[in-house]
Amino acid sequence: MLRIPRLSREGAGKDARGWNRGMRTRLGCLSHKSDSYNDFTAILPDKPNRALKRLSTEEATRWADSFDVLLSHKYGLAAFRAFLKTEFSEENLEFWLACEDFKKTRSAAKLASKAQRIFEEFIDVQAPREVNIDFQTRELTRRNMQEPSLSCFDQAQGKVHSLMEKDSYPRFLRSKIYTDLLSQTQRRLS
Repeated sequence: MLRIPRLSREGAGKDARGWNRGMRTRLGCLSHKSDSYNDFTAILPDKPNRALKRLSTEEATRWADSFDVLLSHKYGLAAFRAFLKTEFSEENLEFWLACEDFKKTRSAAKLASKAQRIFEEFIDVQAPREVNIDFQTRELTRRNMQEPSLSCFDQAQGKVHSLMEKDSYPRFLRSKIYTDLLSQTQRRLS
């Protein structure tokens, strides 16, 4: 007979809440996945119709020059995020963006709490939006959390950036999302 250890009420409640939160996050993503975007206004920030009219074919074509060019462009970032959602991997971009924002933190009091929030959301094992990093990087980041600094996520952020650049970015450039977006900007010119 297999015996399953019982958790105390307090422990069971915490585990259930954490599991429920993580499951809601994962299930919520399912309803938003699709690689066919006929209307790109849904992925563009601010006023979508105006934004699409302002996006030139040259700008959208430049996104293929380098991954960093894509990330530095507001609409490129939005299109890449939409693509990652279709692949169930938007947590990589969200982590990278959270690290970029974290590096701008100037208050020592906020630094520790922001670092803890990022660690719990993306790095910790069983985090609701856990990123795919190796054990050594995860452990180094865990040690860095003992005395958080602006560089405590640098190695993990670098690994995630490299993963997106080598894996997701080439697929994005071949995706229906990107090719349709380019087509729409070119049609506008004709």
